[in-house]
Amino acid sequence: MLHYSTLLVLILTGAAILLTLRKRRRPSLLSLPPGPKGLPLVGHLFTLPLTKQWETYAGWSQQLGSDIIHLDIAGSSIIVLSSTEAVKELFERRSSLYSDRPESPMRQLMGWGFSVGFMKYGAYQYFSPHVGERWRAHRKLLHDAFNTSANKQFHAQERAAAQVLLRRILQDPHSRCCNVMEHFRHLAGSLVMDITYGIDVRETEDPYINIAEKAMYGLSVASVPGAFLVESLPVLKYVPDWLPGAAFKRKAEEWKKWTCDLLEVPFKETQRNMSLGKAKPSFVSLNLHRLEIEDMGNTEDDKKESVIRGTAGSMYAAGSDTTVAALGTFVLAILLNPDVQQKAQAELDTVLGPGLLPDFSDRDTLPYVTAIVKETLRWRPVTPMAIPHYLSVDDEYRGYRIPAKSVIIGNAWAILHDENMYPNPDNFNPERFLLNGKLNPEMRDPEAAFGFGRRICPGRHVATSTLWITVASILSTFSIRKAKKEDGEVIEPTNEYLPGLVSLLLKIDNQDVVETGPRIGTSEDGLKVRAQEIVLLQL
Repeated sequence: MLHYSTLLVLILTGAAILLTLRKRRRPSLLSLPPGPKGLPLVGHLFTLPLTKQWETYAGWSQQLGSDIIHLDIAGSSIIVLSSTEAVKELFERRSSLYSDRPESPMRQLMGWGFSVGFMKYGAYQYFSPHVGERWRAHRKLLHDAFNTSANKQFHAQERAAAQVLLRRILQDPHSRCCNVMEHFRHLAGSLVMDITYGIDVRETEDPYINIAEKAMYGLSVASVPGAFLVESLPVLKYVPDWLPGAAFKRKAEEWKKWTCDLLEVPFKETQRNMSLGKAKPSFVSLNLHRLEIEDMGNTEDDKKESVIRGTAGSMYAAGSDTTVAALGTFVLAILLNPDVQQKAQAELDTVLGPGLLPDFSDRDTLPYVTAIVKETLRWRPVTPMAIPHYLSVDDEYRGYRIPAKSVIIGNAWAILHDENMYPNPDNFNPERFLLNGKLNPEMRDPEAAFGFGRRICPGRHVATSTLWITVASILSTFSIRKAKKEDGEVIEPTNEYLPGLVSLLLKIDNQDVVETGPRIGTSEDGLKVRAQEIVLLQL
């Protein structure tokens, strides 16, 4: 006879097998979501678009008549969602299943494990429960610092950064020509350094901004689907660096140096300033000070300091390129739609007193400016494909099987170009957000530009308010128009974007050229802006 314990083990094992087979049998009877025709074995591995993926995926969805499509990448599944209904159902109502992130061999090689945006959520991490705790610890710090109420504490810094931008454009050493995108980078970099680390950046060639630009460049390139084969075949990350075809490892090693600098250099500077007693209030200094008071002598201090460092590094990375990209899109939109600028300036001139710059207290009385910001985020979202989510277990949606280990992508661009919600979506039209001269509460906000569900960008309130005060300040003091060649021929903007995680305007020349000329106004703090016109030659 079998021993009792052995019999029990066999019964439990058999029950587990039957339960597993039952779970697998039900989804297997369902079909996968529709997808374009692929090749045997490799599926769509060699047909994935390398540029403007959001448009290709949206086109496939339209051709197939489905807002959820399936792509087979050598046996791995990618599910693309192209409607608000689909992302709300999966990323919000089923957020416990769909809030994870896929592993990225390339990002791992580049040292981005600290970033809360890419961190594993912890769903179904039975053998590593600390994974979810790690994400929640980072996310809590971000939520406490940047929720809707807390965001107001940064208004003074955002306003000051916008006014510095105006001075930089006005006083550009190139007289009538200046690099407007470079000034946008300085604004974004200086603001995030101030809020996160309490560090004042240099007017020119700032090393911190340089670190962020180089680190974000590597991340953006590595995040393009299909750019590196190791993303589809993770085993390749174990090949030696010297082998032919292992150039991706050498690139990752080079970019990792900048990633480490982004994480460590400004953090150590804030620690140094704190030890000298001259640290400005900032996210890092306040949290480190709180750690000293609340957890003195606690053995978990190192872990908590690591959370602060990683969260700060995530803020530093996320707040740089995205703001620059949105401001670049705003300038492009005004170049292509001069009537929008005229309407905004008429509103600003009516609301603001002589010589005054806009402030956040004017926000409710400047609905057209607010509508421009909303339309900028909708028209060309800075992360058109958002950051992919990951499904650990089998699921079913609308009668389709969504396999375990699928990468789930929310196509933000498709959602924000839904013709049913936004008629003529390719047109830049701020008035779509207005009704009888006021903001239309029935019009859906372009929140999809910031991601979905529990993984939505926690800094979106700061990003939106920074964009608002900067747009309002520029339009109140400068005018934007197309440049002309010496023979009077108008120079048309290229309207091209760089591929990557963050969609940046593509520069044709070595610099973005802006000319200044007349719009009258003098601010209350002595900033003189007489008859200034911004003219973008090339983006």
